[in-house]
Amino acid sequence: MKKVLFALPIAIAIIAFSFIHCPKPAAEASEIKWMTWKEVQEAQKKEPRKVFVDVYTGWCGWCKRMDATTFTNAEIVKYVGKNFYAVKFDAETQEVINFKGKDYKYIAQGARGYNELAAEIVNGQMSYPTTVYLNEKLEVIFPVPGYQDPKTFETVLNFVGSNNYKTIKWEDYQGTFKGKVTE
Repeated sequence: MKKVLFALPIAIAIIAFSFIHCPKPAAEASEIKWMTWKEVQEAQKKEPRKVFVDVYTGWCGWCKRMDATTFTNAEIVKYVGKNFYAVKFDAETQEVINFKGKDYKYIAQGARGYNELAAEIVNGQMSYPTTVYLNEKLEVIFPVPGYQDPKTFETVLNFVGSNNYKTIKWEDYQGTFKGKVTE
């Protein structure tokens, strides 16, 4: 019995050591890699990609819901990581943003204001959240206002990522996409 009691702590130590020091498989990203406007512009010079911009505000409940559900969906995270750059953009930021050689400033308006770049990329329709898609030249493809659940967002993401937006009307495309973003 004494031998068993003596060997037990050694066996536990060996097992624990092997778990700690065994190489673990690389985990897939569990969240979207958000970039700043400056980082996106630099990345575009090296590897052009489409961009999606999450235009949000700190007080927006639907924005927080989209963060917690849509932007943590494993298929979406994977597809975005391979095909897009992503910018998380507070529409009310007071920071001056230089985008494509132009400075965009904060405009005070009542108790709140907005950044000029946010107004420009959402075509003046300031509602939150709004997802804006840009092409590889950083030109606006289109904004999509409102909360999007993972399935809806996945459909729009695929519409843009697959370049179908160039040849098919959105109304015609919606019924053709069957889920799970494609490689």
